[in-house]
Formats: sequence, structure tokens, C-alpha cells
Amino acid sequence: MAQDFFLELRHIRKEFGAFAALHDISLGIRQGEFVCFLGPSGCGKTTLLRIIAGLEVQTSGEVWQGGRDISRLPPAQRDYGIVFQSYALFPNLSIADNVAYGLVNRKTPKVQARQRVEELLKLVGLPGCEGKYPAQLSGGQQQRIALARALATAPGLLLLDEPLSALDALERVRLRHEIRALQQKLGVTTVMVTHDQEEALSIADRIVVMNHGVIEQVGTPLDIYREPASPFVADFVGKVNVLPARVTAGELRFGSLRIPCQGADRDARVYLRPEDVLARPISEGDAHVFDANIEKIEFLGSYCHVHVASPALDAHKLTVYLSLNFLSEQSLAVGSPLKLKLLPERIKVF
Repeated sequence: MAQDFFLELRHIRKEFGAFAALHDISLGIRQGEFVCFLGPSGCGKTTLLRIIAGLEVQTSGEVWQGGRDISRLPPAQRDYGIVFQSYALFPNLSIADNVAYGLVNRKTPKVQARQRVEELLKLVGLPGCEGKYPAQLSGGQQQRIALARALATAPGLLLLDEPLSALDALERVRLRHEIRALQQKLGVTTVMVTHDQEEALSIADRIVVMNHGVIEQVGTPLDIYREPASPFVADFVGKVNVLPARVTAGELRFGSLRIPCQGADRDARVYLRPEDVLARPISEGDAHVFDANIEKIEFLGSYCHVHVASPALDAHKLTVYLSLNFLSEQSLAVGSPLKLKLLPERIKVF
């Protein structure tokens, strides 16, 4: 791997008895980067984070940080701060003592530790709560304290293990933006584990999509969403329509629709995002236009999931995104006909 990576995972494998949780994972993370490990439960993302932290020992492979092999070092000798899903605050310690815990272990002078605690509490938006106890704070506030504690020793690496999953939806959105802003301000290299695709897409510089102990794809949020490398990534990240198709005689055929397509004749599946099917007044000369009928409308605020059926797609259904304004202006309801236009350049064929 290139030497400009701050954190390197080299051929990591982890076995639990006969079960292999991770298979030959290699990855490089640059200084100051925010990387999300994204995947379903059981895909190995938390195990990989715990190996970086030294809380699990890999069966084989190496972990390098800042040009140093830390593969076999105990957690206390590694340079990171960590935030868990469960906050993991000490209920019998004040907020000040919780935040200062790592500083005390490093025998930081009391005056300096107190100044650092005040600085961090201001940084996470909770100044003046030094004397309170964890039980007196909300879940979001407790997670801010856990974040302050993780940053207290100014670590080179910040590890976040599903830090927002125990919070309610509004608090989750608010705190993820705060974490991202804080990370950018401090420039700390950050690795976060999440199963929430929206969370990963909104805050990561790069996303590592994992499944069954392997990396399916690594890329920017836009790359992962727009250019999925596999059916799993296309299906797991964002909403997608999946239609059976056939490539034959230089065409991709699904239903009665025909789109130019290179490659050998084969059965295939078409993956198409809901926003890549346009519904609007379309001129008759446009290509890839077909008629459909609305079967169901799911109201989601400013836009709706609209489920449609079309003779052009045989018995298969499509979901498209339509704005509430468009539905109102066109007087569309369940049973209404509408014209749809495919964007062939956005279709993924696997």
C-alpha cells in the first residue's frame, strides 16, 4: 500500500472457531479522513473496528497507524479515542471526571486537566455542566460527553461504534452534523461503524461497504450511490428498482423497452434508482418514454414514493419519486395515468 495512509489494514482475517468473520481485508485511510464502515448486522464492520482498537486480535494480518505496526499492541498503547453506542459513561462520576478520565490515567496536572475539560465541554456544546452526573443528561447530551471524553487526550484516531443508533431520529440527525463539523474543525482521522446508509452518505468522505466479512466497495458517497460495484451495494445503499432483463442483439430488453447495450447475449437484472425515472410533460419525440398508472402513493413530506404499473414492463412494478408540488399541479392520484421517461445512462446492469 502507499505510504501516505495514516491507518492501514493489511490482509486482516478474523476467525471465531470455524467461522470466518473477516476475509483478507486490506484498506488505507488518509490523515484527517472521515470513513464509514457500512453494512448490515453481522457483516464484520464492528469486528474490524474492534481489531483497529485492539479490543479483538486478528487471526492474521497487520494494522499500521502513523507508520507504526500496532498489530499486537494492547489498547492502552494505541493512539485513539473511542465512542460506543451505549455511551459507556461512569454513572458514579461527575461529567468533569468522566471527560477527564483519560487525562487522569496519563497523570495530567489537575489545573491543565480542568482547563482541557472546560475547553472540550464548550466544544461539544455543553459548557457549565461539569458538576452534573450522566443520569441528569439526555441521551444526546450523554453521547456528546462520551465524544468529549474520547477527544480529551487529543488522539490521532477517533473510532465511533454506531454512536447514534440509540438516539431518536431528530437527535440523531442533529448530532451527526455536529460530529462531522467537529471532526472537520479538529482534523482528526475518524472511522465510524454504522448500518444506517443515510448517516454514512451524509457525513463520510469515503464509505466502505461490507457484506459477509468482505469489502464490496470503497468510494465516495456519490460513487457508492451512483456507481455501485455489485448488486448488493446497489440494493443496500439507497432505494432501487430491480427488473429482470435480457441482453440480446446489442440491446437491453426489459418488458417492451429497448435500450442499446454492449456485451454478449445473457440474462441480466436492471437496477434503476427511483429518481432516474422522470415524470413530467414530455414531448412525443422523446425516446424511452412509456405510459404508466399510479397504483399507490406514499406521502413522505415534500416528496412521495409513487408506485406505478405499466404494460411496457409486463407484470413488474416501478417506484418513482415525485414532488408533492408536481402531484398537486398535475392533479395526480391513485389510478391516474402518467408518462414516464427512463434515463438510460443511469441504468446499472448486473
